[in-house]
Amino acid sequence: MAHCIKPSRIVFLAVGAYNPPTNMHLRIFELAKDYFCKKGHQVVGGIISPVHDLYGKKGLLSGVHRCAMVRLALQSSDWIHVSDWETQQEGWSRTAVSLNFHSRALNELNLANTFDWASKIQKKVLESNSNDSLDIQVKLLCGADLLQSFSVPGLWKDEDIENIVSNFGLVVITRSDCNPQKFIYESDLLTKLQDNIEIVPEWITNEISSTRIRRALTRQESVKYLVQDPVIDYINYNKLYSS
Repeated sequence: MAHCIKPSRIVFLAVGAYNPPTNMHLRIFELAKDYFCKKGHQVVGGIISPVHDLYGKKGLLSGVHRCAMVRLALQSSDWIHVSDWETQQEGWSRTAVSLNFHSRALNELNLANTFDWASKIQKKVLESNSNDSLDIQVKLLCGADLLQSFSVPGLWKDEDIENIVSNFGLVVITRSDCNPQKFIYESDLLTKLQDNIEIVPEWITNEISSTRIRRALTRQESVKYLVQDPVIDYINYNKLYSS
């Protein structure tokens, strides 16, 4: 799709329930990083931002549990971080609002000091670019199913879609059962904005989903190698998804 000419300093932001976080939630960050690095961009971080408890999804565990599981899942990563900012708000935050906040926190020195993930990413940038401005570009990282959801009546505001894609950019990981190019073609708005949408192919497909993981856990079936071991230990210790 789009081909950026000027190299950018990029942070990927992924939002969602993470109920629980799976290996595929982590995998999409690696795919996106490879894709952008090959284009000459500098990927300086990734952020996973679990949604607020009031998101309204059936069976959604508390943000405390979901953030804790993401934190455990990311123990093996030196560049992806968890942000609990959304879970700490008074209610559910629109994706455009979350993107705007995380972008501000990463690009303002005083604000970054309040958040562990922001200070770590800023420190990394400043160490390698001591005489340069931060100029960190936040992009929304998602699966093709999120792109498909843009067409669901009443689910997204057109102004939010335009804000997200125009001002931040969308990085879409393909799935075997979704065709993102078709979703873009069938939307006049996305067609207009398609230069800010990057389609990243996932050739080693894996259909792990949190829904399927929860079902297996409820049935007391093994989810080893689908979820990080520390997350499995946390689920078992806290007796989550047991009924």
